Amino acid sequence: MRKTHLPLLAAIGWFIISIILLTIPGTAFPQEDWLEKIWFDKWVHIGMFAVMVILWCFAWLSLKRDLASSKLRQVFMVMAIIFFGYGIAMEFVQLYFVAHRSFDFGDIVADAVGCAAGMFISTRRYIKK
Repeated sequence: MRKTHLPLLAAIGWFIISIILLTIPGTAFPQEDWLEKIWFDKWVHIGMFAVMVILWCFAWLSLKRDLASSKLRQVFMVMAIIFFGYGIAMEFVQLYFVAHRSFDFGDIVADAVGCAAGMFISTRRYIKK
């Protein structure tokens, strides 16, 4: 396996982990009041989606190293939009297909913040000025 495929495998692995985490039945989560007070769930969504966008941007960069900076910015933005759409879709999956889970607009906002943070970090880290 070529070294350039490792970032792609990491991105795919994280995507699979996110699917698992987002489809775990609600009864599997601890019911602690203090977690709600610190908005733990929202921080998890922000982190999970930021890491996802960063990993996929890095995977794209490792496979397509010859793109111009302006084109990479567009690719990173599209990547963030795609995963934001994935976050919205997973809220509907939770609502209709996962036991004891529900649609939460706050999770969508957290997903958007995570995607934007991932795009910002990727742009700052991977695009040469």
